[in-house]
Amino acid sequence: MKIAVYPGSFDPITNGHLDIIERAICIFDELIVAVAINPHKSTLFSVQERISMIKEVTQALTKVKVKKFSGLLIDFMKQNNAHVIIRGMRAISDFEYESQLALMNKKLAPEIETIFMVTDYKYAYLNSGIVKEIASFKGCVSQLVPEIVEKKLKEKLLS
Repeated sequence: MKIAVYPGSFDPITNGHLDIIERAICIFDELIVAVAINPHKSTLFSVQERISMIKEVTQALTKVKVKKFSGLLIDFMKQNNAHVIIRGMRAISDFEYESQLALMNKKLAPEIETIFMVTDYKYAYLNSGIVKEIASFKGCVSQLVPEIVEKKLKEKLLS
């Protein structure tokens, strides 16, 4: 069974993330969306809220599992018998950072590969930070995130 892991903070999940998920499940038998717990990064949503939103928007995608992780991604990969890391890239500016991560992961675990997937051009400008900023100023994010995420953003930011 070919298992891939798509790691990230997903704070919150966007339509760009979903684009990568939907394309990755066409390639792999199982895709684990790994929600990172990073004590050095502040998030708007708790890990459980992020997991809940991802599970809701991917519920029809039977090949998708959602799990949290902390520590080294490589350790999580080994615990889940996964051998491929999926990383989304929006623009060439992402490449330097992403290639550094991929090379370090390869050094730590040579048996694990990283695959870069370029997002659909419709989402090339999109990231969670932009979504949170727009939502915080009562801007419309309905075309940037799934409906449940838009609702949760409004509840969190405008209440």
